[in-house]
Amino acid sequence: MKKLGKLYLIPTRLGNNPPLEVLPISLKKIIALIDHYIVENEKTARGYIKAVNSEKSQPTLQFNLINKFTNASEIPSFLNPCLEGLDVGLLSEAGCPCIADPGADVVKIAHQKGIQVIPLVGPSSILLALMASGMNGQGFTFNGYLPIDKKEKKAFLKQLERISFERNQSQIFIETPYRNDKMLEAICSTLNKQTRVCIACDLTLNTEYIKTLTVEEWSHHKVDLHKRPCIFIIHKD
Repeated sequence: MKKLGKLYLIPTRLGNNPPLEVLPISLKKIIALIDHYIVENEKTARGYIKAVNSEKSQPTLQFNLINKFTNASEIPSFLNPCLEGLDVGLLSEAGCPCIADPGADVVKIAHQKGIQVIPLVGPSSILLALMASGMNGQGFTFNGYLPIDKKEKKAFLKQLERISFERNQSQIFIETPYRNDKMLEAICSTLNKQTRVCIACDLTLNTEYIKTLTVEEWSHHKVDLHKRPCIFIIHKD
């Protein structure tokens, strides 16, 4: 029986800093061995691969795209190189594959086909924010994006606050960067004044900003979050 290739889950940096400042040097060796990649965007993936390993031959690289335009029926074929004994890399656009990021369907199929899945070490903005928040790191939920509609958003925030109190859980969520300031306004006008809120943005970058304050304190604190990738965490004690 032919030996199967492996599926490597390859993390990336969270900004434009040099990759090996925030990623292990072992990643350079892994990328040197892989020619088949599953990515969201070929151009940025090529740029990242070159930044990690400038000696990697670009013409040998082959890409399959996984994004909102990908037909689900195409995904199993992305792992065909593994069935031929070749390794495949699943590459994120930012942070870790499959964590608030496309790719879980690829991993699911890999397990069904008996392909070994190897997650590699890299920065997750969600975990970095939780680590630095001072909130409960043993009980937490990542909720993704909240509703866009103002009324629905406020109702959802109140629901997260209630769950946080009842279960002693940190509630984590994100927002489209250009709506960050509006999200903070919604938090301050909706939640209990003593509920703690952590805002963590530009993680691992020179402009990194992480602060945990109560809702009341945030109401009097000025910060510009516009177009800065942010993680929001709330916890009601």
